[in-house]
Amino acid sequence: MSQESPRQTASTDARQTKPLRRWVRRNGGPIAGKALAYLALTVLSVVTLLPLLWSVASSFTPLNDIYKFAVPFSWHALLPTNVTLQAYQDLWASTYPRALFNTVLVCAVTVVAGILINSLAGFAFAVFNFPGKRVLFILVLITFLVPFEVLALPLFVIINTLHLDNSYQALILPALANGIVVFLFRQFFIDTPRELLEAARIDGLGWFGVYVRIVIPISTPVMVSAGLVLFLSQWQAFFWPLLVTNSPSYQMVQVALSTFSGQYVTKWNDIFAGSIIATIVPLVLLLTLQRYYVRTIARTGLTD
Repeated sequence: MSQESPRQTASTDARQTKPLRRWVRRNGGPIAGKALAYLALTVLSVVTLLPLLWSVASSFTPLNDIYKFAVPFSWHALLPTNVTLQAYQDLWASTYPRALFNTVLVCAVTVVAGILINSLAGFAFAVFNFPGKRVLFILVLITFLVPFEVLALPLFVIINTLHLDNSYQALILPALANGIVVFLFRQFFIDTPRELLEAARIDGLGWFGVYVRIVIPISTPVMVSAGLVLFLSQWQAFFWPLLVTNSPSYQMVQVALSTFSGQYVTKWNDIFAGSIIATIVPLVLLLTLQRYYVRTIARTGLTD
């Protein structure tokens, strides 16, 4: 019986392991990469959601126990042992329900009227040629680059001069014209085939008829996106409602949340409960309508 030399044995083992190495390189690499990617995404998701989970748990926790298990951190902070609905009962007994109603009403009116006004402006910039068009459009673009705090004082003087403070008009009117929404509509309408508009004109439609019967029916994605922008700007508003109203009858939800923080006591469980409720509505809208928003952003070229 012949015996193989060590060199021959090593050569045979190398030939046998080559297919295994190729398989590992071909399949093991992507599998390992995907596993690491999913692991990293899972860790990032947990880290991102942890404050939200703690807020939800704290809304069902008595005030004195909220920070009892937070420092040092304990699992009781996320799974409270003493569950209570006191925070939500306090919200119901406060001005928060009225503020929530005011916010929904102001957002609804702003979205409907704002879409009409801004879509007409975007249609005019996209279709018509008139003197000063480029300058006016540049001014529109500049408006959403200027911080609102710079415009707040002149707006307040105008509202006060018109005796509109402490009213729904004061909360709605300054938010109707929005530069970014006009830009979205203009970019969307400018891609509409000009031949389609001219054919409607030849059939006897006026420009307003073209806008209502031709342009609006094909503008669902940009209208949804514009509505989300207007809705979120009003839902998150704090400084302007605080400045222009001082009556609980016209209080907005973000202002109502600030009333739970006093000079001596801060009702953190009430703040957490109110924040969770105030988060649910925009979260549901964004998750439901996000495909329209993404489609509009892609078409208008904001991702370039």
